[in-house]
Amino acid sequence: MTRPTAAFFDLDKTIIAKSSTLAFSREFQAGGLISRRAMLRSAYAQLVFFTGGADHDQMDKMRAFMSQLCAGWDVATVREIVHDTLDNIVEPLVYDEAVSLIEEHRAAGRDVVIVSASGAEVVEPIGEMLGADRVIATRMEIVDGKYTGTIDYYAYAEEKARAIEHLAATMGYDLDECFAYSDSVTDVHMLDVVGHPFAVNPDKELRRIAHERDWPVLSFVRPVALRRRIPVPPARPTLAALAVGGAVAAGGVIWANRRRRGPD
Repeated sequence: MTRPTAAFFDLDKTIIAKSSTLAFSREFQAGGLISRRAMLRSAYAQLVFFTGGADHDQMDKMRAFMSQLCAGWDVATVREIVHDTLDNIVEPLVYDEAVSLIEEHRAAGRDVVIVSASGAEVVEPIGEMLGADRVIATRMEIVDGKYTGTIDYYAYAEEKARAIEHLAATMGYDLDECFAYSDSVTDVHMLDVVGHPFAVNPDKELRRIAHERDWPVLSFVRPVALRRRIPVPPARPTLAALAVGGAVAAGGVIWANRRRRGPD
């Protein structure tokens, strides 16, 4: 029998046109979770991320900048804010080209898996919106209904590749026949574990590596309102959030205070 296959998509700047981790800063400020100053600083971090890519040094700086920010936040409040504002914040930012690819992979019988260093509180509802079968996302530690400011798992760099390999072993995916898409050099390991890697809007280093390894390079340039392309599905009971280890945050501007575990 033919083994099942999947298409693995990074989220930020691959499916959506900005950082999902920082997209909700204004909404969290309106909800009383962060100060106006922190909101403005996160907007600046968003600009740096979009214009300069997300290499390891920038991720370190962003994590240091956001350290301790989410400690004490009420989990239910965060999820409510994300749920109530998701359509307005994220839905118009989805790349038309990414939606087409997702549709093609689903028509070919492949599972669609979103793999993101952003927090599960954001990635899971976006996955539901897109009809993804599963997500792999960062997870915050929660005690008594509040974030502690530390991380249970961090879906970043090599951890993405390990999570994909673990999921493939669980689901029986033939990785040689699987696809992966990302914009960042930090996802080289994720791209390297599948038989069909694609660089999407790549940063300078990923573009260089893609040319060296003959990986196709795609350009996504048309953010659209998702509802114009496909009916937005209800929450899918098959959506499974997997956690992978490390040290960055969930939700809008949630970054952890614990140093990243292991090599990048």
